[in-house]
Amino acid sequence: MPFDGLRVLSLESRRCREMERLIRACGGEPFVAPSMREISLAENSGAFAFAERLFSRQFEMMILLTGVGTRLLAQVIETRYPAGSFASALSGLTTVVRGSKPLAVLREWNVPPSVVVPEPNTWREILSALDGRPERKIAVQEYGRDNPELIDGLRRRGAEVTPVSVYRWDLPEDTAPLRKAVGGLCEGRFDVVLFTTSIQVPHLLKIAAEMGLEEAVRAALKRTVVGSVGPTTSETLADYDLPRDFEPSHPKMGFLVNEISGAAAEILARKR
Repeated sequence: MPFDGLRVLSLESRRCREMERLIRACGGEPFVAPSMREISLAENSGAFAFAERLFSRQFEMMILLTGVGTRLLAQVIETRYPAGSFASALSGLTTVVRGSKPLAVLREWNVPPSVVVPEPNTWREILSALDGRPERKIAVQEYGRDNPELIDGLRRRGAEVTPVSVYRWDLPEDTAPLRKAVGGLCEGRFDVVLFTTSIQVPHLLKIAAEMGLEEAVRAALKRTVVGSVGPTTSETLADYDLPRDFEPSHPKMGFLVNEISGAAAEILARKR
């Protein structure tokens, strides 16, 4: 089997059981420590302010960054407005979708996307896909963290940009598995670490810092194979001065596990 018994730490949350199955199917010994939970913002005033402007036709373009965020924004808006009103309003705008998940939502709503951003779906591809577009009044549905590179890039082009945040990421209610993962890293009990979204990086370091083990975790990651699901997560690893040893051909969880399983032993031998 490709992993051949290597010990694999994953920080996946929503699809933790699927991740465990994938690792086992590729011959690895999995330990999955959920590192985040998605929570609605307690105060949705920003979303409602956006809705007022949307329905008064103050926007020309809407950039949708995630499927989950797109659905949740609709749910929030429709607590005050008729069902389907958000989708109807989007039909009158230039709609930009970042990847397959928001695209699937628009198709479900029978809203034709104006621009589909190609892989690997980072802010760079979004800006490139919008080269030459005339729209200047732009709303950006955010997805759990700020997107300063995208927003600053749009503003440098003369756009009036309105970020719309309707949910954010927090640590899981039960951090015991994540703390166990931190301890295991420091004790050398993992050979491979898989990051499948950017927010896992600061959350791992936050727990490590609370345990007084941040520097030990940083040192441990230099001795393990660090897999990143795609460029956005790789950028976050770089921002935190952490290594990235492997990135799959497509920014998908299945591709990451399948492809890194065949490369991990050789990478590990070089690092140790």
